[in-house]
This record gives sequence, structure tokens and C-alpha cells, in this order.
Amino acid sequence: MYSQYMEEFEQDPFDATEFIEKLTWRTQNETEKTFDADVIYETFTHTIKDLNNLKEKQQKKCERLELEIKDEQVNHARSIGKLQERHQDSIQCFHELDEKINSVAGKIIHLGEQLENVQKPRSRTMEAQQLLNYMSDFILDGPIVNDIFTDKAQLYEAADVIQKLFLISQDLSAKKFDNARKKIEKKYDEIERALIEEFAAAQKVEDIDKMKKIANILAQFKGYAQCIDAYIEQSQSTPTGGKDIFITILPMCRHNYEIIKQVFASPNHVMSKFILNIYQLKLNQYAATKLEDKRDEERYLRTLYELYSQTKKLSDDLQEFMTGSDEDLLNKLTTNIFAKHVNSYIDIEMKSLKAKCDLELQKYYASKNHQKKMTPRFQELRRDMQAAIGFGVNDENATNDIFISEELAINLLQETKSAIKRCKVLSKDQDVASNVVKLADILLTSLMTDYVTYGLMKGIELLPLGESKVFTQTLFFEVVQKCSIIVHLLEKLYTTTIIPIVTNTSSFSDCMFKKRSVMEPIEMRINTGLERCLNSIVGWVKSFLQSEQKKTDYKPEVDVDTLTSAACRQVVQSIQSLISKIKKTLDGENLNSFLSELGIRLHRVIFDHMQTMQYNTTGAMCAICDVNEYRRLIRGLNNPLVNQLFDVLHALCNLLLVKPENIQEVCTGETLDPLDKSVIRQFIQLRGDFKQLKTTNYLRGIVE
Repeated sequence: MYSQYMEEFEQDPFDATEFIEKLTWRTQNETEKTFDADVIYETFTHTIKDLNNLKEKQQKKCERLELEIKDEQVNHARSIGKLQERHQDSIQCFHELDEKINSVAGKIIHLGEQLENVQKPRSRTMEAQQLLNYMSDFILDGPIVNDIFTDKAQLYEAADVIQKLFLISQDLSAKKFDNARKKIEKKYDEIERALIEEFAAAQKVEDIDKMKKIANILAQFKGYAQCIDAYIEQSQSTPTGGKDIFITILPMCRHNYEIIKQVFASPNHVMSKFILNIYQLKLNQYAATKLEDKRDEERYLRTLYELYSQTKKLSDDLQEFMTGSDEDLLNKLTTNIFAKHVNSYIDIEMKSLKAKCDLELQKYYASKNHQKKMTPRFQELRRDMQAAIGFGVNDENATNDIFISEELAINLLQETKSAIKRCKVLSKDQDVASNVVKLADILLTSLMTDYVTYGLMKGIELLPLGESKVFTQTLFFEVVQKCSIIVHLLEKLYTTTIIPIVTNTSSFSDCMFKKRSVMEPIEMRINTGLERCLNSIVGWVKSFLQSEQKKTDYKPEVDVDTLTSAACRQVVQSIQSLISKIKKTLDGENLNSFLSELGIRLHRVIFDHMQTMQYNTTGAMCAICDVNEYRRLIRGLNNPLVNQLFDVLHALCNLLLVKPENIQEVCTGETLDPLDKSVIRQFIQLRGDFKQLKTTNYLRGIVE
């Protein structure tokens, strides 16, 4: 039973409540009866006695164990005391031994110094004696037969000896030891060449340790620079990327830089020389070969730009290897390589751009089967005079074709943009802005003066000089549209490419002045052409109404349906299609100004035309229908002033129809009250009953 209690007590954590519950549960299971308090009480009493007995037993066990632990503590304390005594003895022995070692070491050092003092002179004497023996071989006549100079396996030892002999020979009398000096110098050169050959052989297999050893030996020789040159030459003798030399230069430099750092005592100096050799030999020769042929100027410029850009980028990439060197050295080397090409670059660029522009223009006119002929100035003057006096004959050279294409303009703009891109890279910093202005001048001349201006002139030739009796030619609107597109593209090029370059330079004002000088005549020609378009449109409307508007349209002899007249419908239909065309082709200020002026002039023509007719009541209704049709047409112009003019015209036409007693009310209304009374009188006089009205009081204050 005690063992069972111990198992339960040793559980972690121990729960007294759970212990009592288990004891109760076991008691009930053993009795197999209903709850019996006496049995449980007896069980609890018995269990308490058992636990007290167990407690006493465990107490005695603990006391016994405590006594045993105290005995063990005493024994361990005695053992530790003995160990401490032994430790103290060991420390004392260690100190004594240390003093003896220091004493012996001091004696050994003193003895070593004495031996060294004796050995140094002896070693120098032996070395001097050995050098004298070697020197005697060179002083004696005949070939050198000493093994150290004939055995290739002793090359490094021979190098050390000959280097010392060479220094000694420089102090010997030239007359007495001339033969010996020559033999030493000869052997010196032989060993030096042999070392360089050994170095080159080790380089081929990338034996870094051997290369480093030989380089250290050669550092004492006068031909050490030849070792560096040999390394550079052999490293750069491998093919460098086939046709494109720039592909492998950077990887080659990185690979060799790691070797140079391990082999040479001054890696930065060697690496600078390594890169210098690339520029002065490899890149210089490569660029000269590529740029040798200047017959194809476009290809030459493209190649020059690519080579220069790649070299500049390479210089930036290689700057990490130029530690301790002139930071601007690589840029100077690049400048030296391309100096003769860059100095004459802008002249070739301008010539090439002009040739490209001329060629594009020739190809364009050839595709049109057109022989370009500039209109002489006196011929333009003659046409202007003809327009002024109303002489309506077109120029004999006029053609029904458009000579402006945005595709060609895009080509010229792209060519110029490419040229400017090259100019930014290839021009000197102080010349970039002025050179860009020169290229922009070529573009302005070719695109705007030679091309757009000519196209505008040919477009103007399509227009009648005065009022036209046939419906106007609409091709000029397409000319203006294409011209506007080209001007927009040109402005975009200036804004994004040219202006940022010339801003804050002395070339800015010159650039803007030249551009303005070219654009102003173009704007004047566009205005001239649009003015002729207006004259032509308005002239056609005037002529058409005069010839097609019947007198009986507004003064029918019999009652007819009040419909819009045929002449009005034709005018509205024609002008409506024309307005749609104008809105598709014109934009911005040109569109607003043109539509506004068109509306004002149409109003004047229709206003004057209405005053040439006679009206009766039925005809007045037809006239109002016509005016309403004109008003619907004019609202498409989106111009408040023109809408107001036609509203006034509609109100004036109402005077032809209103009852006599209402005339005064209409004339003093909001629409007609601001008008001059003479205008109102002119319309009232067109009424069929005007003579009767004059005898009444209905027109008092109006016709007087």
C-alpha cells in the first residue's frame, strides 16, 4: 500500500483533491454498494494512519541520509584541503622553473648574438670570396664554364649572382677590366632574357607562384619594365571579341587585374600601363580602321558616334582599376583617339544632314512626278494685286495636288534628332549649344522654308484670286492641317530636345530668333490662304444667291406653302459640309478665327441679299424660314457673336410679317432696340404694304 501511495505522491504536480477523489472512487468500487459514509470514514481514518506511518518512516530515512551527507562533506573538505596544499606546491615549482627558463633563455640569446656577430663577417667574407671566384671566371679568358651559369635548373641562383656581379662591375676600371665587364653584361642580358622567357612560359599556364617569384627577381634587374611589357603583350595578344573589341576588354581587365595584384609589387602601376596599352594600341588602331572610309558620311557618323560612346562607357567602367592614377587620364586618352575626327565632326554632320534632307525632298517630289519650281517674288506680287482688284484667274502653274506630307516631315525630324543626339556626345562642351543651333537651322531651312513654305504656296495657287462663282476648293484646308501637324512636331522637337540644350547659353536667343523668323512668314501665308478661302466661300454664296434666288421666292403671286427656298437649302447644305471639313482640318486659333470670320461675312452677304428682295406676307414667311435655316447652320460655329447677328436678322425679318400695329413694339424690343433706326427702316421699306403704312402712324419715329 505504501508503494502505491509513493507513486501517487511522486506525480508532478501532485493534486491533493484528485488524490482524495481517487481514494473515494476506489472505496465505492470495492464495496459495490450505494454510498456508505461509514465505510468511507473508515477508509479515510485508515489511510490517515498509513500516511502518518509513512511520514515517520520517511522522516527517519531523511535523518539517516542527512547524517551520511555530513560525513561525506567532512571527507570532501579534507580532500580539497590536501589538493590546495599540493596546488600551492605546484605553483612554487612553476615559478622556480620559469626563473630557470628565463635565465637559460637569456644566456642563449647572448650566445646567439655572439655567434651572429661572428657569423656575419664570416658570411660576408664567404659571400665575397664566392663572388670573387665567380668574378675570376669572367676575368679569365675563355667561355664561362661554372655550373651555376650553364645549368638552367640554377637560373634563379645565377640571376642573384650576376645581378651582384653587374653592380660590382660598374665600379671597376673600364680600361683594366673592360673584357670582364663586357662578359658580365652579356651574361646579365642572357639571364635577364631567360627570366623573361620563364615568366612568359609561366604566364601561359597561369602559374601565379612562379610568375611572382620571377617578377621579384627581375625587379632588381634593369629590364624589369620588359617583364611588364611582356606580360601585357601576351595578355592582350588573344582575340578580343571578333569584330567588336569592346565585348571582352572589361572582362579581360578584371581577370588580369586579379593576377597582377598577386604577381607584381606595384599592381596599380602595372594595371595603368596595361590599360594605357589598350587605348594607345588596340582601341586607337581599331578606331582608325573603322573610321578610315569617309565616303559614306551617314555610316561614318553613325560609326563615329557608336565608337566614341562605347569608348566613353568603357572609360567609366575601367576607372575602378585606375587607383592612384590621373582620374581624367582615360578621358584624355579617348580624346586623343578621336581628336582628328571630332574636330571636323560638325562640318561633316551638317553636310550629311543637308544631303539627307535634300534627298528626302527629291524622293518626295519624284514620287509626285513634280518638278519643283519656286514661285518668283514678282509673280506672288502679281497674284496679290490680282486678288486686290478682284481678278479671278488662277495661276497657270496651279495643280490639284497637295505638296505637304507629315510622313516626310517625320523623317526629317528624326534625322535631325539623330544628328543632335550625336552632336551632344561628339561636340566639345563649349560648342554643343552652337552646333545644335546649326543643325536646327538646316532643319528649319529644309523642312519649313524649302518644303512647308513651298507646299503652302502651291496650296494657295489652288485658290481663286477673287470672288468665285463655283464652290470653293477645299484642298487648302488639308494643306493647313498638314502644316499644323508639322509645326506641332517641330515645336515638340524644340521643346524636348533643342531648348534643354541651348537654355542658359548665349545661343538661346539666336535659336529662338531664327525659329521665329522662319515661322512668321509661314503664319502669314496661312493667313493669306485662309483669307482667300473666306473670300472664295463668301463670293460663291453671294454669286449663288444672286443667280439662284428667285424674286418670287419671297413675293409669290399666289399662296404657296411656307418652305425654305431651294437656293437657301443649297447654300446651307454646301456650307454645312464645308464647316465639317474645316473642323476636321483646322484647329486652335486658326479654327476659331476662321469660323468666326466666316459667320460674320456670311451674315453680311445674307443681310445684303435680303435687302435686295421684295416681300409680301407669304414671302416674308418663306424668308423667315430661310433665316431660321441659316441660324441652324450658324449655331454649328459655336460663336456667340455670330449667333447674335443672325438673331437680329431674324428679328428684322419679323418686321416684314408682323401686323402694322405691332411694328412699334417689335422695334423697341430687346433684340432690335440697340440697332440704328436706319437699318430698321431699310427692312420695313421692303414690306409690300409700305406705301400704305407711310400714311399711318404705325411708323412714327421710325421712318422719319
